[in-house]
Amino acid sequence: MTNFLDTLVGILKADERFFADDGTLLRNRVYEASMAVDANLIRLLLRNVDTKKRFFTDVDGVLVFDKVGFGWVINNRQFLPDSYTRYKNRIGLTDSRGDLIYSSNDVVLTFPYKDCVLAGGQTKDDQKRDEVFFNATLAPDEVDRLLYPKVLVGAKRYTAQGTLENVEFDKSDNLIIKGNNLIAISSLLKRYEGAVKCIYIDVPYNTGNDSFGYNDRFNHSSWLTFMKNRLEIAYRLLKREGTIAISVDNYEIAYLLVLLDEIFGKGNRKNIITVKRGSVTGAKVINPGVVNVVEYVILYSKDSAVWKPNRVYAAKGYDNRYNVYIENCDKHFDEWAFKTVLDKWSEVEGVTKSQLKKKYGSDYDAELNRFVIQNIESIARWAALDNNSISEEARIQKQTSINKPDEIIYYPRNDANDYYIRNGDILLFAKDRALEIDGVITFSQPISDIWDDVLPNDLHNEGGVEFKKGKKPEKLLQRILELCTNESDIVVDFFAGSGTTGAVAHKMNRQYILCEQMDYVEDITAQRVHNVLKGEARGVSSNVNWQGGGSFVYCELAKCNQKFIDELAQASSDNQVVALHEKILKTGFISSKIDPKEIDPNAADFAELSLDDKKRFIIELLDMNMLYVNLSDIDDADYRVSEADKAFTRSFYGVDGK
Repeated sequence: MTNFLDTLVGILKADERFFADDGTLLRNRVYEASMAVDANLIRLLLRNVDTKKRFFTDVDGVLVFDKVGFGWVINNRQFLPDSYTRYKNRIGLTDSRGDLIYSSNDVVLTFPYKDCVLAGGQTKDDQKRDEVFFNATLAPDEVDRLLYPKVLVGAKRYTAQGTLENVEFDKSDNLIIKGNNLIAISSLLKRYEGAVKCIYIDVPYNTGNDSFGYNDRFNHSSWLTFMKNRLEIAYRLLKREGTIAISVDNYEIAYLLVLLDEIFGKGNRKNIITVKRGSVTGAKVINPGVVNVVEYVILYSKDSAVWKPNRVYAAKGYDNRYNVYIENCDKHFDEWAFKTVLDKWSEVEGVTKSQLKKKYGSDYDAELNRFVIQNIESIARWAALDNNSISEEARIQKQTSINKPDEIIYYPRNDANDYYIRNGDILLFAKDRALEIDGVITFSQPISDIWDDVLPNDLHNEGGVEFKKGKKPEKLLQRILELCTNESDIVVDFFAGSGTTGAVAHKMNRQYILCEQMDYVEDITAQRVHNVLKGEARGVSSNVNWQGGGSFVYCELAKCNQKFIDELAQASSDNQVVALHEKILKTGFISSKIDPKEIDPNAADFAELSLDDKKRFIIELLDMNMLYVNLSDIDDADYRVSEADKAFTRSFYGVDGK
């Protein structure tokens, strides 16, 4: 068999579709090609005498391809490349049809596992951008109760004064949920489907730095499946007029856009916003080529027909067209006296205009802007009246002013600012262009799709919690929520991390739901938002005049098999893993495809596996439909749900105890 398999591999090398970049045979692709009777595969097999004889039968002059026999060879244990997969095959991990796992995952044109559910989870909490995920891919016919609503336990209400136990849920409550985010947001559907105004997520970027290592051969495919499952639920959570905003970098933006076009519709793609995140300094400049200092925020609406974002303005430097200073603007307009802004500034400073530049040097522009803002009521500019954009009566007034160049003609309007016209020009006042932005009066302009004013300055201090490499600036979230939401709207973030979204939403009087699986959720995420309740003054607090107050509820998904996954993540020795193996086999929570009698945790083959492979194998034994306790099982004595947890869960889902 071995020599024949070597021959077969040599034949398949003629088709690059069947091999990864590192030369590894992609057996799934070969298997799927055979099941589809792929023309190129058939030609390759017919060219070789041995494979033609082995896989084709002559029926009345017609060669018939034995795809079942070919599939058996492809899935033969001697074709399996490593001890882990050989061991998995020996004990019989198969799908519902009895086929080996390697042949049960669909490989389609877009990406493998596209129609599956990736019940991935985070199992390392050193820092947000250094997660380790487990990869459990379930085909549609394997997904039974995985996404059913789950029991919620350990609920407590945080207020500025402390925490309260034994609480019930109110529809206006803010919420932080600890647990797998796919399962958490699936549980939200029962209460919040079609009710969320904005979803913001800062997704795992799938780079070498964040250890998103599902499968080296299908890295992007696994990431896409992971995101697809969650985005499909996100779509259902949004209101028709809702928005999803996603932070992503250049590594995955192209893949993510294609996925979002599929789920939300290309016509609902609104913006790809470039966000400046740093300067061309430090370690960045040692890398060859162009220095990368940006990331992106992608905006999609759920339904463009009803999407109505708010007009948001950003601060703008001094507009030097406003170069007229009115000495006595408190007088009647007939008495107004005019100077240039620079003349007035030099008069106030007691120096000449040329000396101003010497005095302030590189700060000249900033100081000029400060002078203009301080005197905003007196600053204006003359602009030509466009005949095409004014009424007939206004044109008459314009002509009158040309005939009387030394006079100002006043022309009142009911639907807009009044006109002051002189010599055919209109007087435009700087105060009409100025807005209060982040608590400061400044010139403004509508935001564009380039945001260079939300830099992560002093980011490590925001929120009063440590969180390496993971925080987003509160200013960024303020901008997104200003654009996409109004007060009391519901905001969801199911990659909550340090809790920036919740902190900003709370300060801006938005209702919010955060989901986070990592153990730091109580010490960092919840603590950060608790600091907000107590009136912490960092981030955008001064911008929105935040004084403190309010509350939120913290709770957790009730664990079933997830607790074994957590214990495996912490196991550091073979003895610990073997003990967990034996413990799991004694429960009723293993996959229905597994025969416990065939699995010996003390077998030699199992002992030969590395510690990481032992952990991977044990995770695959678990029934992934039972990671957490289903709402329907709340009264099952095996799960020992307390009366307090039952009461909170029922109040959340709006069900009674009957």
